[in-house]
Amino acid sequence: MNEEKKTHLYESIADQVSHLIARGTFRPGDRIPSIRELSRRMSVSMTTAATAYRLLEIRDVIEARPQSGYYVLPLSLHGKGRSLIAREMLPGRDSTADRTSDTERPADISPTDVSMDKLVTMILEDAMNTDLVQLGTTIPNPDLLPIKRISRCLTSAVRRRNFQSVSYSFPGLEALRIQIAKRATVAGCALTPEDIIITNGCQEAVFLALTTICKAGDNVLIESPAFFNHLQAMEALGLKVVEIPSHPQHGISIDTLRYVLDNTPVKACLLVSNYSNPLGSCLPDDKKKELAGLLAARDIPLIEDDIYGDICFSSHRPRVVKAFDEKGLVILCSSFSKTLAPGFRVGWTAPGRFAARISYTKMIHNLATATPPQMAIADFLAGGGYDRFLRSIRRIYARHVFLMGRAVIEQFPKGTIVSRPAGGFFLWVELPGGADAILLYEKARKAGITIAPGPIFTARQKFRNCIRLSASVWNEKIAQAVRTLGELARDMV
Repeated sequence: MNEEKKTHLYESIADQVSHLIARGTFRPGDRIPSIRELSRRMSVSMTTAATAYRLLEIRDVIEARPQSGYYVLPLSLHGKGRSLIAREMLPGRDSTADRTSDTERPADISPTDVSMDKLVTMILEDAMNTDLVQLGTTIPNPDLLPIKRISRCLTSAVRRRNFQSVSYSFPGLEALRIQIAKRATVAGCALTPEDIIITNGCQEAVFLALTTICKAGDNVLIESPAFFNHLQAMEALGLKVVEIPSHPQHGISIDTLRYVLDNTPVKACLLVSNYSNPLGSCLPDDKKKELAGLLAARDIPLIEDDIYGDICFSSHRPRVVKAFDEKGLVILCSSFSKTLAPGFRVGWTAPGRFAARISYTKMIHNLATATPPQMAIADFLAGGGYDRFLRSIRRIYARHVFLMGRAVIEQFPKGTIVSRPAGGFFLWVELPGGADAILLYEKARKAGITIAPGPIFTARQKFRNCIRLSASVWNEKIAQAVRTLGELARDMV
Protein backbone atom coordinates (compact mmCIF):
# COMPACT_ATOMS: atom_id res chain seq x y z
CA MET A 1 0.00 0.00 0.00
CA ASN A 2 1.34 3.42 -0.92
CA GLU A 3 1.25 6.01 1.83
CA GLU A 4 0.51 9.63 1.00
CA LYS A 5 3.64 11.70 1.38
CA LYS A 6 3.40 14.16 4.27
CA THR A 7 3.85 17.84 3.41
CA HIS A 8 6.24 19.63 5.74
CA LEU A 9 5.46 23.12 7.00
CA TYR A 10 8.42 24.65 5.18
CA GLU A 11 7.15 23.13 1.91
CA SER A 12 3.72 24.66 2.49
CA ILE A 13 5.31 28.06 3.15
CA ALA A 14 7.44 27.75 0.02
CA ASP A 15 4.36 26.84 -2.05
CA GLN A 16 2.48 29.88 -0.74
CA VAL A 17 5.33 32.20 -1.72
CA SER A 18 5.55 30.47 -5.12
CA HIS A 19 1.83 31.01 -5.59
CA LEU A 20 2.20 34.76 -5.01
CA ILE A 21 5.04 34.88 -7.51
CA ALA A 22 3.25 32.79 -10.11
CA ARG A 23 0.15 35.00 -9.90
CA GLY A 24 2.04 38.31 -10.14
CA THR A 25 2.02 39.63 -6.57
CA PHE A 26 5.82 39.50 -6.65
CA ARG A 27 7.37 39.79 -10.09
CA PRO A 28 10.80 39.01 -11.54
CA GLY A 29 13.34 41.36 -9.97
CA ASP A 30 11.13 42.19 -6.95
CA ARG A 31 12.60 41.96 -3.46
CA ILE A 32 10.51 39.67 -1.27
CA PRO A 33 10.13 39.80 2.55
CA SER A 34 13.20 38.92 4.60
CA ILE A 35 13.43 35.66 6.52
CA ARG A 36 12.64 37.51 9.75
CA GLU A 37 9.63 39.23 8.19
CA LEU A 38 8.36 36.00 6.60
CA SER A 39 8.71 34.29 9.98
CA ARG A 40 6.56 36.98 11.63
CA ARG A 41 3.93 37.17 8.90
CA MET A 42 3.47 33.40 8.62
CA SER A 43 3.82 32.80 12.39
CA VAL A 44 6.57 30.22 11.87
CA SER A 45 10.07 29.89 13.24
CA MET A 46 13.07 31.57 11.61
CA THR A 47 14.40 28.10 10.81
CA THR A 48 11.19 27.13 8.97
CA ALA A 49 11.21 30.40 7.01
CA ALA A 50 14.88 29.98 6.10
CA THR A 51 14.27 26.39 4.99
CA ALA A 52 11.33 27.49 2.84
CA TYR A 53 13.50 30.09 1.11
CA ARG A 54 16.26 27.53 0.64
CA LEU A 55 13.76 25.25 -1.09
CA LEU A 56 12.71 28.11 -3.38
CA GLU A 57 16.38 28.71 -4.20
CA ILE A 58 16.73 25.03 -5.14
CA ARG A 59 13.69 25.37 -7.37
CA ASP A 60 15.30 28.45 -8.99
CA VAL A 61 12.33 30.62 -8.01
CA ILE A 62 14.31 33.13 -5.94
CA GLU A 63 17.92 34.05 -5.34
CA ALA A 64 19.77 35.46 -2.35
CA ARG A 65 21.84 38.58 -2.94
CA PRO A 66 24.54 39.29 -0.34
CA GLN A 67 23.76 42.24 1.96
CA SER A 68 20.52 42.86 0.07
CA GLY A 69 17.97 40.08 0.55
CA TYR A 70 15.98 37.66 -1.59
CA TYR A 71 14.77 38.47 -5.10
CA VAL A 72 12.45 36.80 -7.63
CA LEU A 73 14.21 35.20 -10.59
CA PRO A 74 12.87 35.41 -14.17
CA LEU A 75 10.03 32.92 -14.74
CA SER A 76 12.04 31.17 -17.45
CA LEU A 77 14.52 30.03 -14.79
CA HIS A 78 12.00 28.55 -12.38
CA GLY A 79 12.42 24.84 -11.71
CA LYS A 80 9.70 22.33 -12.55
CA GLY A 81 9.99 20.03 -9.57
CA ARG A 82 6.84 21.14 -7.75
CA SER A 83 3.55 22.90 -8.39
CA LEU A 84 3.61 26.66 -7.90
CA ILE A 85 0.09 26.59 -6.49
CA ALA A 86 -0.16 26.46 -2.69
CA ARG A 87 -1.78 23.36 -1.22
CA GLU A 88 -5.09 23.75 0.57
CA MET A 89 -4.97 23.07 4.29
CA LEU A 90 -7.81 21.25 6.00
CA PRO A 91 -9.97 23.44 8.25
CA GLY A 92 -8.92 23.30 11.88
CA ARG A 93 -11.45 22.54 14.62
CA ASP A 94 -11.05 24.25 17.98
CA SER A 95 -12.52 23.12 21.26
CA THR A 96 -16.28 23.54 21.54
CA ALA A 97 -16.15 23.83 25.32
CA ASP A 98 -17.77 26.84 26.97
CA ARG A 99 -20.44 27.17 24.29
CA THR A 100 -23.62 29.01 25.18
CA SER A 101 -26.16 26.31 26.05
CA ASP A 102 -29.76 26.23 24.88
CA THR A 103 -30.88 27.34 28.36
CA GLU A 104 -28.52 30.30 28.35
CA ARG A 105 -29.98 32.23 25.45
CA PRO A 106 -28.34 35.71 25.36
CA ALA A 107 -30.65 38.73 25.40
CA ASP A 108 -31.39 41.02 22.44
CA ILE A 109 -30.13 38.77 19.63
CA SER A 110 -33.32 38.23 17.65
CA PRO A 111 -33.35 39.57 14.05
CA THR A 112 -34.27 43.25 13.90
CA ASP A 113 -35.41 45.56 11.11
CA VAL A 114 -33.11 48.55 10.62
CA SER A 115 -34.45 52.10 10.73
CA MET A 116 -31.83 54.86 10.79
CA ASP A 117 -33.60 58.16 11.49
CA LYS A 118 -32.81 61.74 10.49
CA LEU A 119 -30.26 62.02 13.30
CA VAL A 120 -27.69 60.12 11.22
CA THR A 121 -28.22 62.46 8.26
CA MET A 122 -27.78 65.47 10.54
CA ILE A 123 -24.55 64.07 11.98
CA LEU A 124 -23.17 63.45 8.50
CA GLU A 125 -24.07 67.01 7.53
CA ASP A 126 -22.32 68.21 10.70
CA ALA A 127 -19.12 66.69 9.36
CA MET A 128 -19.16 69.23 6.51
CA ASN A 129 -19.93 72.18 8.79
CA THR A 130 -16.68 74.07 9.36
CA ASP A 131 -18.33 76.17 12.09
CA LEU A 132 -18.51 73.14 14.37
CA VAL A 133 -15.64 71.59 16.34
CA GLN A 134 -15.44 68.10 14.86
CA LEU A 135 -15.55 65.46 17.60
CA GLY A 136 -18.13 63.25 15.94
CA THR A 137 -16.60 62.10 12.66
CA THR A 138 -13.86 59.58 11.85
CA ILE A 139 -12.07 61.78 9.32
CA PRO A 140 -8.26 61.53 9.37
CA ASN A 141 -6.19 64.50 10.50
CA PRO A 142 -5.67 66.61 7.34
CA ASP A 143 -2.29 67.79 8.63
CA LEU A 144 -1.06 64.19 8.60
CA LEU A 145 -2.09 63.37 5.03
CA PRO A 146 0.78 63.31 2.47
CA ILE A 147 -1.08 65.83 0.29
CA LYS A 148 1.92 67.27 -1.57
CA ARG A 149 3.41 63.91 -2.44
CA ILE A 150 0.06 62.44 -3.50
CA SER A 151 -0.60 65.53 -5.63
CA ARG A 152 2.77 65.14 -7.34
CA CYS A 153 2.01 61.47 -8.01
CA LEU A 154 -1.36 62.42 -9.52
CA THR A 155 0.05 65.16 -11.75
CA SER A 156 2.95 63.02 -12.91
CA ALA A 157 0.77 59.97 -13.62
CA VAL A 158 -1.72 61.93 -15.72
CA ARG A 159 1.07 63.65 -17.65
CA ARG A 160 3.01 60.46 -18.36
CA ARG A 161 0.01 58.23 -19.11
CA ASN A 162 -2.51 60.71 -20.43
CA PHE A 163 -4.57 58.25 -22.50
CA GLN A 164 -4.69 55.65 -19.72
CA SER A 165 -5.74 58.33 -17.23
CA VAL A 166 -8.98 59.01 -19.13
CA SER A 167 -9.74 55.34 -19.81
CA TYR A 168 -11.78 52.83 -17.81
CA SER A 169 -9.78 50.49 -15.60
CA PHE A 170 -11.83 47.47 -14.60
CA PRO A 171 -11.50 45.53 -12.32
CA GLY A 172 -8.98 48.20 -11.40
CA LEU A 173 -5.56 49.49 -12.39
CA GLU A 174 -3.21 46.51 -12.47
CA ALA A 175 -0.33 48.49 -10.95
CA LEU A 176 -2.51 49.32 -7.93
CA ARG A 177 -3.78 45.77 -7.53
CA ILE A 178 -0.18 44.54 -7.53
CA GLN A 179 0.73 46.96 -4.74
CA ILE A 180 -2.33 45.98 -2.70
CA ALA A 181 -1.52 42.29 -3.11
CA LYS A 182 2.04 42.90 -1.89
CA ARG A 183 0.83 44.80 1.15
CA ALA A 184 -1.74 42.12 1.97
CA THR A 185 1.07 39.81 3.06
CA VAL A 186 1.61 42.11 6.07
CA ALA A 187 -1.93 41.25 7.21
CA GLY A 188 -1.29 37.52 6.72
CA CYS A 189 -3.01 37.19 3.32
CA ALA A 190 -1.69 35.51 0.19
CA LEU A 191 -3.50 37.53 -2.47
CA THR A 192 -2.74 37.94 -6.15
CA PRO A 193 -3.64 40.96 -8.32
CA GLU A 194 -6.40 38.88 -9.93
CA ASP A 195 -8.00 38.41 -6.50
CA ILE A 196 -8.64 42.16 -6.10
CA ILE A 197 -11.35 44.51 -7.37
CA ILE A 198 -10.94 48.28 -6.96
CA THR A 199 -13.99 50.12 -5.58
CA ASN A 200 -15.14 53.63 -4.73
CA GLY A 201 -14.01 53.45 -1.13
CA CYS A 202 -14.46 50.69 1.40
CA GLN A 203 -18.15 51.43 1.85
CA GLU A 204 -18.91 50.56 -1.78
CA ALA A 205 -16.99 47.31 -1.34
CA VAL A 206 -19.18 46.42 1.66
CA PHE A 207 -22.37 47.44 -0.17
CA LEU A 208 -21.45 45.39 -3.23
CA ALA A 209 -20.84 42.37 -1.01
CA LEU A 210 -24.18 42.75 0.77
CA THR A 211 -25.99 43.31 -2.54
CA THR A 212 -24.41 40.23 -4.08
CA ILE A 213 -24.92 37.83 -1.19
CA CYS A 214 -28.18 38.91 0.42
CA LYS A 215 -31.78 39.62 -0.53
CA ALA A 216 -34.44 41.60 1.35
CA GLY A 217 -35.48 39.89 4.58
CA ASP A 218 -32.22 37.96 5.09
CA ASN A 219 -30.56 37.97 8.52
CA VAL A 220 -27.04 39.40 8.82
CA LEU A 221 -24.86 39.09 11.91
CA ILE A 222 -23.13 42.29 13.03
CA GLU A 223 -21.10 43.36 16.04
CA SER A 224 -22.77 45.64 18.55
CA PRO A 225 -22.22 48.55 18.66
CA ALA A 226 -21.75 48.66 14.86
CA PHE A 227 -20.63 51.27 12.33
CA PHE A 228 -23.77 53.24 11.43
CA ASN A 229 -22.95 53.31 7.69
CA HIS A 230 -23.11 49.51 7.73
CA LEU A 231 -26.53 49.73 9.36
CA GLN A 232 -27.63 52.25 6.74
CA ALA A 233 -26.55 49.91 3.95
CA MET A 234 -28.56 47.07 5.44
CA GLU A 235 -31.59 49.31 5.86
CA ALA A 236 -31.38 50.30 2.19
CA LEU A 237 -31.31 46.63 1.18
CA GLY A 238 -34.18 45.61 3.48
CA LEU A 239 -32.01 43.27 5.57
CA LYS A 240 -32.55 42.25 9.18
CA VAL A 241 -29.65 42.48 11.63
CA VAL A 242 -28.72 40.23 14.52
CA GLU A 243 -26.56 42.21 16.92
CA ILE A 244 -23.79 40.27 18.68
CA PRO A 245 -22.28 42.01 21.74
CA SER A 246 -18.64 43.05 21.51
CA HIS A 247 -15.93 43.51 24.11
CA PRO A 248 -14.17 46.92 24.02
CA GLN A 249 -10.79 45.24 23.59
CA HIS A 250 -11.34 41.73 22.24
CA GLY A 251 -14.23 42.29 19.86
CA ILE A 252 -17.29 40.26 19.00
CA SER A 253 -18.43 37.52 21.40
CA ILE A 254 -17.64 34.23 19.70
CA ASP A 255 -19.77 32.25 22.18
CA THR A 256 -22.86 34.35 21.46
CA LEU A 257 -22.15 34.20 17.73
CA ARG A 258 -21.93 30.40 17.93
CA TYR A 259 -25.26 30.25 19.75
CA VAL A 260 -26.94 32.41 17.11
CA LEU A 261 -25.51 30.33 14.27
CA ASP A 262 -26.94 27.19 15.92
CA ASN A 263 -30.39 28.69 16.41
CA THR A 264 -31.04 31.35 13.74
CA PRO A 265 -30.91 31.22 9.92
CA VAL A 266 -28.09 33.58 8.89
CA LYS A 267 -27.13 34.69 5.39
CA ALA A 268 -23.91 36.59 6.14
CA CYS A 269 -21.76 38.17 8.83
CA LEU A 270 -20.38 41.73 8.69
CA LEU A 271 -17.78 43.13 11.06
CA VAL A 272 -14.69 45.29 11.49
CA SER A 273 -12.17 42.84 12.93
CA ASN A 274 -9.35 45.34 13.58
CA TYR A 275 -10.11 48.49 15.62
CA SER A 276 -13.84 48.33 15.13
CA ASN A 277 -15.87 51.48 14.72
CA PRO A 278 -16.97 52.70 17.28
CA LEU A 279 -15.50 50.48 20.04
CA GLY A 280 -11.94 50.29 18.73
CA SER A 281 -11.74 46.58 19.62
CA CYS A 282 -9.39 44.15 17.89
CA LEU A 283 -10.25 40.47 17.58
CA PRO A 284 -7.25 38.32 18.68
CA ASP A 285 -5.75 35.92 16.14
CA ASP A 286 -7.10 32.81 17.85
CA LYS A 287 -10.61 34.27 17.80
CA LYS A 288 -10.23 35.27 14.15
CA LYS A 289 -9.30 31.70 13.32
CA GLU A 290 -12.20 30.37 15.39
CA LEU A 291 -14.62 32.78 13.70
CA ALA A 292 -13.42 31.75 10.24
CA GLY A 293 -13.88 28.11 11.16
CA LEU A 294 -17.37 28.56 12.59
CA LEU A 295 -18.61 30.35 9.49
CA ALA A 296 -16.82 28.00 7.09
CA ALA A 297 -18.42 24.95 8.72
CA ARG A 298 -21.81 26.45 7.83
CA ASP A 299 -20.82 28.02 4.47
CA ILE A 300 -21.73 31.50 5.74
CA PRO A 301 -19.82 34.40 4.11
CA LEU A 302 -18.00 37.00 6.20
CA ILE A 303 -17.77 40.58 4.94
CA GLU A 304 -14.65 41.88 6.70
CA ASP A 305 -14.09 45.65 6.84
CA ASP A 306 -10.38 46.28 7.56
CA ILE A 307 -10.24 50.00 6.92
CA TYR A 308 -8.39 50.76 10.18
CA GLY A 309 -5.97 47.81 10.15
CA ASP A 310 -2.99 49.93 9.08
CA ILE A 311 -3.47 52.38 11.97
CA CYS A 312 -2.19 50.13 14.75
CA PHE A 313 -0.31 51.57 17.71
CA SER A 314 2.16 48.66 17.97
CA SER A 315 4.98 47.69 15.64
CA HIS A 316 3.03 44.70 14.27
CA ARG A 317 -0.03 45.19 12.10
CA PRO A 318 -2.78 42.74 13.11
CA ARG A 319 -3.85 39.96 10.79
CA VAL A 320 -7.26 39.84 9.18
CA VAL A 321 -9.80 37.02 9.36
CA LYS A 322 -9.14 36.56 5.63
CA ALA A 323 -5.72 35.17 6.64
CA PHE A 324 -7.55 32.13 8.07
CA ASP A 325 -9.98 31.74 5.16
CA GLU A 326 -9.63 28.29 3.60
CA LYS A 327 -12.85 28.21 1.54
CA GLY A 328 -12.93 31.65 -0.09
CA LEU A 329 -15.83 32.73 2.13
CA VAL A 330 -14.25 35.92 3.51
CA ILE A 331 -14.83 39.07 1.46
CA LEU A 332 -12.08 41.42 2.60
CA CYS A 333 -12.80 45.14 2.13
CA SER A 334 -10.57 48.15 2.74
CA SER A 335 -9.41 51.48 1.34
CA PHE A 336 -6.80 54.24 1.63
CA SER A 337 -9.33 56.77 2.93
CA LYS A 338 -8.08 56.71 6.53
CA THR A 339 -4.38 56.98 5.71
CA LEU A 340 -3.70 58.69 2.37
CA ALA A 341 -6.56 60.47 0.61
CA PRO A 342 -10.21 60.31 1.76
CA GLY A 343 -11.46 62.29 -1.23
CA PHE A 344 -9.83 59.98 -3.78
CA ARG A 345 -12.32 57.25 -2.82
CA VAL A 346 -9.92 54.45 -3.68
CA GLY A 347 -11.04 51.25 -2.00
CA TRP A 348 -10.77 47.58 -2.79
CA THR A 349 -12.12 44.15 -2.08
CA ALA A 350 -10.77 40.59 -2.26
CA PRO A 351 -14.06 38.68 -2.69
CA GLY A 352 -12.78 35.10 -2.72
CA ARG A 353 -15.30 32.71 -4.25
CA PHE A 354 -17.71 35.60 -4.88
CA ALA A 355 -15.35 37.46 -7.24
CA ALA A 356 -17.31 36.86 -10.45
CA ARG A 357 -20.64 37.88 -8.93
CA ILE A 358 -19.24 41.00 -7.25
CA SER A 359 -17.43 41.98 -10.45
CA TYR A 360 -20.72 41.76 -12.31
CA THR A 361 -22.53 43.79 -9.64
CA LYS A 362 -19.81 46.43 -9.73
CA MET A 363 -20.06 46.75 -13.52
CA ILE A 364 -23.83 47.19 -13.32
CA HIS A 365 -23.55 49.68 -10.47
CA ASN A 366 -20.96 52.12 -11.88
CA LEU A 367 -18.75 50.16 -14.30
CA ALA A 368 -15.39 51.25 -12.82
CA THR A 369 -13.59 53.41 -10.28
CA ALA A 370 -11.96 56.64 -11.49
CA THR A 371 -8.52 55.90 -12.97
CA PRO A 372 -6.36 58.96 -12.05
CA PRO A 373 -6.69 58.50 -8.24
CA GLN A 374 -5.77 54.83 -8.67
CA MET A 375 -2.65 55.84 -10.61
CA ALA A 376 -1.61 58.29 -7.90
CA ILE A 377 -2.07 55.77 -5.06
CA ALA A 378 -0.24 53.06 -7.04
CA ASP A 379 2.73 55.34 -7.72
CA PHE A 380 2.80 56.47 -4.08
CA LEU A 381 2.96 52.87 -2.85
CA ALA A 382 5.49 51.80 -5.49
CA GLY A 383 7.73 54.74 -4.59
CA GLY A 384 8.39 53.30 -1.12
CA GLY A 385 8.09 54.99 2.22
CA TYR A 386 4.50 54.00 2.98
CA ASP A 387 5.54 51.92 5.99
CA ARG A 388 7.69 54.77 7.28
CA PHE A 389 4.74 57.12 6.81
CA LEU A 390 2.47 54.70 8.71
CA ARG A 391 4.90 54.48 11.62
CA SER A 392 4.82 58.26 11.88
CA ILE A 393 1.04 58.69 11.89
CA ARG A 394 0.59 55.70 14.22
CA ARG A 395 2.69 57.40 16.89
CA ILE A 396 0.77 60.64 16.51
CA TYR A 397 -2.67 59.02 16.59
CA ALA A 398 -1.68 56.92 19.61
CA ARG A 399 -0.70 60.08 21.47
CA HIS A 400 -3.89 61.90 20.45
CA VAL A 401 -6.06 58.99 21.63
CA PHE A 402 -4.19 58.89 24.94
CA LEU A 403 -4.47 62.66 25.52
CA MET A 404 -8.17 62.76 24.69
CA GLY A 405 -8.87 59.72 26.85
CA ARG A 406 -7.09 61.34 29.80
CA ALA A 407 -8.99 64.60 29.25
CA VAL A 408 -12.33 62.78 29.22
CA ILE A 409 -11.54 61.04 32.50
CA GLU A 410 -10.54 64.37 34.04
CA GLN A 411 -13.43 66.48 32.68
CA PHE A 412 -16.44 64.15 32.46
CA PRO A 413 -18.69 63.01 35.33
CA LYS A 414 -17.36 60.55 37.88
CA GLY A 415 -18.08 57.01 36.74
CA THR A 416 -17.44 57.71 33.05
CA ILE A 417 -15.74 54.80 31.28
CA VAL A 418 -13.46 55.37 28.28
CA SER A 419 -12.23 52.74 25.80
CA ARG A 420 -8.50 52.09 25.39
CA PRO A 421 -8.10 51.13 21.73
CA ALA A 422 -4.81 49.84 20.33
CA GLY A 423 -5.43 51.44 16.95
CA GLY A 424 -7.62 53.83 14.98
CA PHE A 425 -8.35 57.37 16.16
CA PHE A 426 -11.62 57.40 18.07
CA LEU A 427 -12.87 56.69 21.60
CA TRP A 428 -16.05 55.07 22.90
CA VAL A 429 -17.25 56.87 26.02
CA GLU A 430 -19.82 55.37 28.41
CA LEU A 431 -21.39 58.01 30.64
CA PRO A 432 -23.07 57.31 33.99
CA GLY A 433 -26.55 55.82 33.62
CA GLY A 434 -28.46 59.06 34.01
CA ALA A 435 -26.93 60.67 30.93
CA ASP A 436 -28.75 60.90 27.60
CA ALA A 437 -26.45 60.87 24.54
CA ILE A 438 -29.08 62.39 22.23
CA LEU A 439 -29.69 65.30 24.61
CA LEU A 440 -25.93 65.74 25.02
CA TYR A 441 -25.57 65.85 21.23
CA GLU A 442 -28.19 68.59 20.99
CA LYS A 443 -26.61 70.65 23.78
CA ALA A 444 -23.11 70.20 22.33
CA ARG A 445 -24.28 71.28 18.88
CA LYS A 446 -25.67 74.50 20.33
CA ALA A 447 -22.25 75.03 21.91
CA GLY A 448 -20.58 74.61 18.49
CA ILE A 449 -19.44 70.99 18.97
CA THR A 450 -20.52 67.85 17.13
CA ILE A 451 -20.34 64.33 18.59
CA ALA A 452 -21.70 60.91 17.59
CA PRO A 453 -24.36 59.66 20.06
CA GLY A 454 -24.45 55.94 20.88
CA PRO A 455 -27.96 55.11 19.60
CA ILE A 456 -26.91 55.57 15.95
CA PHE A 457 -24.61 52.54 16.31
CA THR A 458 -27.44 50.08 16.91
CA ALA A 459 -30.75 49.00 15.41
CA ARG A 460 -32.19 48.28 18.85
CA GLN A 461 -32.11 51.73 20.48
CA LYS A 462 -29.30 50.78 22.83
CA PHE A 463 -26.27 52.77 24.09
CA ARG A 464 -28.39 55.74 25.20
CA ASN A 465 -25.61 56.82 27.58
CA CYS A 466 -22.69 56.37 25.16
CA ILE A 467 -20.93 58.61 22.63
CA ARG A 468 -18.11 58.23 20.11
CA LEU A 469 -15.42 60.92 20.00
CA SER A 470 -12.85 61.48 17.25
CA ALA A 471 -9.25 61.93 18.43
CA SER A 472 -7.65 62.34 15.01
CA VAL A 473 -6.80 65.95 15.91
CA TRP A 474 -5.55 67.17 19.28
CA ASN A 475 -4.89 70.84 19.96
CA GLU A 476 -6.04 73.53 22.38
CA LYS A 477 -9.28 74.06 20.45
CA ILE A 478 -10.12 70.36 20.73
CA ALA A 479 -9.06 70.28 24.39
CA GLN A 480 -11.40 73.18 25.15
CA ALA A 481 -14.24 71.42 23.32
CA VAL A 482 -13.70 68.33 25.48
CA ARG A 483 -13.81 70.51 28.62
CA THR A 484 -17.06 72.11 27.44
CA LEU A 485 -18.51 68.69 26.63
CA GLY A 486 -17.51 67.49 30.08
CA GLU A 487 -19.33 70.40 31.71
CA LEU A 488 -22.48 69.64 29.71
CA ALA A 489 -22.27 65.96 30.67
CA ARG A 490 -21.78 66.79 34.36
CA ASP A 491 -24.91 68.98 34.28
CA MET A 492 -26.94 65.97 33.10
CA VAL A 493 -26.13 63.55 35.92
